[in-house]
Amino acid sequence: MRTLTFSLVLLFGLTPLAASATPPPNPVYDFTAFEARARQAMADTGARGLAVAVIENTDVVYVKTFGERNAKGEPLTPDTVMYGASLTKAVFAYTVLQLVDEGVIDLDAPISKYLARPLPDYKGFADDYAPYETLTDERWRLITPRMLLTHSAGFSNFYWDNPGEKLVIHFDPGSRYAYSGDGMILLQFVLEKGLGLDLGKEMQRRVFDRFGMKNTSMMWRPDFAANLADGWHEDGKAEVHDERSRVRAAGSMDTTISDFSRFASALMQGEGLSPASRAEMIKASLPITTRSQFLTLQPELPPAQRRKDLAAGLGVVVFDGPQGRGFLKGGHNDMTANTWVCVEQRKRCVVILSNDVRAEKAFPDLVKAALGETGVPYDWEYGFTPNAR
Repeated sequence: MRTLTFSLVLLFGLTPLAASATPPPNPVYDFTAFEARARQAMADTGARGLAVAVIENTDVVYVKTFGERNAKGEPLTPDTVMYGASLTKAVFAYTVLQLVDEGVIDLDAPISKYLARPLPDYKGFADDYAPYETLTDERWRLITPRMLLTHSAGFSNFYWDNPGEKLVIHFDPGSRYAYSGDGMILLQFVLEKGLGLDLGKEMQRRVFDRFGMKNTSMMWRPDFAANLADGWHEDGKAEVHDERSRVRAAGSMDTTISDFSRFASALMQGEGLSPASRAEMIKASLPITTRSQFLTLQPELPPAQRRKDLAAGLGVVVFDGPQGRGFLKGGHNDMTANTWVCVEQRKRCVVILSNDVRAEKAFPDLVKAALGETGVPYDWEYGFTPNAR
């Protein structure tokens, strides 16, 4: 995997210093304006830490960190371990697509094909997965891996959102989009209990080792403690980094900006997947019919009000904008704000990781500064109007 030197720096919209219709190999960029924008964004939002990577023509051309990794004021570095949060879902989808390429699993086969007994008969798994014994709706038999990866199986985000903390199918599987961590966890269950795979080991071998992601794991590692990001809440309260003890396809990955940029670059190059599977990942598989991503089970918009530029891919959200087809994946918890945006034209991406949830408000402006106008649907993703600057 090619990587440009990180000393290269970006101009607004990632414009080469020597502009031409066809950019030369390894063009030089001026990042000075972007860095000023990033520092201003931190001042405006109060965010304490920010990490940014830019990919151009599939190459990592820029990695930079700003601010602090903890309340002691220790610096955030390119190798600081940070929460991946829901960026995990996209890496999980990539892993599943490798299994599809190998004929291990079929995206459109019902999950019942891979389970030795009916899903509700798997009792006692709630600590690691979800309480499948509470699922009384026979529509579970219609659910496929594609539905789970496109958030269309019918679940709420997590079962504890439902009365009695039961697993409930709220609509016909495959009929609409509703973001669900439990959907990803169910597909993990199928791989582990149905096919006998160890997801943590599979992702380590197929992704993290493959791309030299030395500080990335689906579970806590003691060596992470030497360079670890704690985080800050919306009210500015600091919180220490949780030591994740379980593999969770919905969001347990720890990573660094250096490591995740390697994965983003590899995906844009098509490494590790057949051309068909890579295309499947970023295909508009299912229209998105809600005003915003959350609340998960909000009513669908009337057909005339639905966005035609927005759809679910596999583990990502797909959009069409001024630069053509793009895709997006975010990651969020009370102290984490991540975004990853790519456009197929010139194979361009920006990855932003923050250990301060307040940074989220600056993402629309920073993504525009890195990639130019892409049409990324942040008004849908976060439910707020993008910064107009």
